[in-house]
Formats: sequence, structure tokens, C-alpha cells
Amino acid sequence: MGTIVIYAVVAMTIAGIVLALVLYLVAQKFKVIEDPRIDQVAEKLPGANCGGCGFAGCRALAEAIVKAENLEGKACPVGGANVMAQVADVMGLQAEETEPMIAVVRCNGGSCNTHQKVNYDGAKDCVSANQNYASEGGCSHGCLGLGNCTRVCKFDAIHINPETNLPEVDEDKCVACGACVKACPRFVIELRKKGLKNRRVFVSCVNKEKGAAAKKNCDVACIGCGKCEKECKFGAITITNNLSYIDFNKCKLCRKCVAACPTGAIHAVNFPPAKPKVEQVSSEADSTTKAEEVTKVKVEVSQPKEVKENTQPIVENKLEEKGGNNENVQ
Repeated sequence: MGTIVIYAVVAMTIAGIVLALVLYLVAQKFKVIEDPRIDQVAEKLPGANCGGCGFAGCRALAEAIVKAENLEGKACPVGGANVMAQVADVMGLQAEETEPMIAVVRCNGGSCNTHQKVNYDGAKDCVSANQNYASEGGCSHGCLGLGNCTRVCKFDAIHINPETNLPEVDEDKCVACGACVKACPRFVIELRKKGLKNRRVFVSCVNKEKGAAAKKNCDVACIGCGKCEKECKFGAITITNNLSYIDFNKCKLCRKCVAACPTGAIHAVNFPPAKPKVEQVSSEADSTTKAEEVTKVKVEVSQPKEVKENTQPIVENKLEEKGGNNENVQ
């Protein structure tokens, strides 16, 4: 009995050694040596793991950069140009210059510009509400104001304004990760260029209904009238499905379209206030006097020299006659 146990232990020991050796040889044969640059690139990235770059996290972005050996189409919205410049130094590449982006809420309806028609008493979730009803104001395209965008933001950069029931973006905190864009079931939020001095011009409406129907549900809806498109000299504005859209790559921030919009659907952000025109108010007497003075000046300028010379002796003779008459009277 003891001999059998010994044989069994020896056999298992030998089998274990053989299998361990096989596993070692297989591991050596198929082992993957990780490029050390992946760790170096990952250290340069901020580690936010927000997914704004289009990858699962910062580590996945680092692996994609090292594997592709280029930075084309790969950027970290959180770190921005400075971080990508450091990554480019690690890879021995040149970073592409990219303009900073920011999330923009393209809806101005809310509780301030729409008239409440129903009272929603369901789940505080935009996806669920989008499937069940249009909105309290009747617009089936605008913001629902239930805060899905605020809950997914890892940077506390977007909040619901309690007065307007619309989300507002904090420009100092927004990193353009795009999480709020993906969370919105109605595609109300869009990533746009921050623009020169953080100035932007955009259509704050996503309603694709015809003008009358859109205006019925929202006082500041885009009605697709085309006035802004005609006013733009740079081809930055197009109208599709009754909705105007401004291409931020073509827009020159002239703001002529803002004044042309009859409903106020186009917003200009961070521009200085326009200087009021000073109206010169003058009385009728002042205006008449000025007109007479201008007429006299014109007559004097247009009068020939010969007439002036001939006129002067006549005036002198008349004065002499008056003087002579006065002497006779005395």
C-alpha cells in the first residue's frame, strides 16, 4: 500500500514538472513584448478615462498611438494641445495643431420661451421621456431638461438652470469630452470650436418642423425662412429640413445673420455689447438757420468776381447820396 502511494506521488511530481516545462516553453514561444513607449505615452495623458478621444480610456489611446506610429485622428480633449505635444515628443512625431472645442446647447426653448401644455410626471430620465412624450411645451426636438447630460459629465461642467430648465455649460470646466453629446437622446448638444476670444455664433434650435408648427411650440424657434442664408457672404449657413445650421469652420463671426433672424434663434456668445447710435436731435429753427447759411455760402462762392466789383461802387454811390441828403436836411 505504501509503495503504491509513493509511485503515485512520484508520477504526479514528474507530470507536474513536465507540464510546467511545456507551459513555460509555450509562454516563451507566444509571449508578447509590450512596447515600453505605451507606458511613456500613458504617463503623459491626464488619466481621466473619459472616452472623449474615442477609445475606452487613456491606456487604450496610448496603445493605439504607439501601434499606429502616428497621431492622425487621435487627440486628447482633456489635455489639449500641450499634452499632445508631449506625446508627440515621446513618439518622435509632430503634433497637429487643433483648435479647442466646447459643448454648445442648441436649444433656447425651456420654460422661458415655450408655453406649458402638459405636466410630465414620469422618470427623471431624458431617454425614457423621449420615448413617451414630446415635451411640456410641445416641441418634439428640443431639450427635455431632465439632466442626463449633467449626470454623465465627470468635470462638473454642465448644470440645469432652474429658471429656464435648460442646461448651461461652464466654459472654464468643459473639456469637450463629448459625454454630454452622447447622453442627449435628441442631439441638442454639439461640440463646436471655442472660436477667437471664445466668441461663437450658432443657431440655438434643432426643431425640424415647418415654420408655423415650430413657432407654435416655441417663440424663438428657427422657422427656416432663409434670411440668414441670404445674408451670409461666406457660405457658412445652410438650411436643411426647415432648419438653419452655421458651419463653424466657415463662419467669420460677422454677426450679420444674428440681426437678420426674425425669431432670435441665432445666438452670438461672448461678443462685446453693440454701441448705441447717437441721434442728433435739432429744432426746426436750427435746421432752417443752417440751411440758410449753407445757401449764402453757396451764392457767395458761385458769384463771379466781375459782379462783385461792379456791385461795390453802386453800394458806395448809394451811401454818398444818403449822406448828401442828410446834409441838405440839416
